Amino acid sequence: MKNRRQFISELGLTLLATGFPVLASSPNPIKPPRLRVGDTVGIIAPSGWITTQELKFLTLQLMQQGLNPKAAPHLMDKYGYLAGLDRDRAADVNTMFADPNIRGIITAAGGWGAARILPLLDYNIIRNNPKVIIGYSDITSLLLAIYSQCNFITFHGLLGTSHWRSFSVSYLKRVLFTGEAVTFENPGNIQVETITSGSARGQLVGGNLSVLAGLVGSEYLPNWSGKILFIEDINEDVYRVDRLLTQLKLAGILDKLSGFIFGQCSRCSPGREGESSFSLWEVLVDHIQPLGIPAWYGSAIGHIRDQFTIAIGAMVEINSDRGTIQMLEAAVS
Repeated sequence: MKNRRQFISELGLTLLATGFPVLASSPNPIKPPRLRVGDTVGIIAPSGWITTQELKFLTLQLMQQGLNPKAAPHLMDKYGYLAGLDRDRAADVNTMFADPNIRGIITAAGGWGAARILPLLDYNIIRNNPKVIIGYSDITSLLLAIYSQCNFITFHGLLGTSHWRSFSVSYLKRVLFTGEAVTFENPGNIQVETITSGSARGQLVGGNLSVLAGLVGSEYLPNWSGKILFIEDINEDVYRVDRLLTQLKLAGILDKLSGFIFGQCSRCSPGREGESSFSLWEVLVDHIQPLGIPAWYGSAIGHIRDQFTIAIGAMVEINSDRGTIQMLEAAVS
């Protein structure tokens, strides 16, 4: 009989022979129940506030998907640029997870402020009531905190203030309603730029680069070993993207990854340096190519009109030459 050490060694060699990186062990995240026509979904605003007109728009979009929207008690509050006091925004999150009649949760807007409420959340309530929760931009901190603290899949996708175009809605329904193991391929207007060729498998984790970097050093980020990192951003000068990636590098995150995807950096300019600046591409190559992992720039993820619904924590296989993300199983139960 083989001893345990010999077995693990041979298993590692077998995995290497497949051409995929060996992944560190990590618990399989729980899949929240899928959304169904007729479900009641809660609307929360953990970051910035929305207008009455924007709420009407979101309500209409949800009803068109066959869902019954329910506003959180403090949804329309304002406190400076925040959608109410920290304690009230946190209470809305806790309330929506605790309510058995709420089958899913959509976040109303990005902006700033979700990270402020992370210490105020009741992770026992959230952990015991896994539900679909979706958003992006500043909502990245909430999605990553729930994924890392409660071990269930969360979703990077449409906000209430997003463009609810047919492309985006189609992916939302395929991932959250139908429970498909989707292969994400860019629309024709988004070009793939390969940084390093190859394929990799791992749990897909990420979100907005600025927000993610702001969580470094906190307890609200996952173990990065073997993860595939996806990031996106908006309105950042190239030197700032360089600084943020440097922060991830210095924190030891980049060196642990099995793959890397930069979605879109909308309105990211060279900045005041102008002609003396690096391009975004040069910065990505500088940071990512030495890692030797499959990587590319250009995916329908970010502050764009047509975007994917990405399951944070789901197992995927990526191909950096084609720029595809293949889900290996459904992200909902």
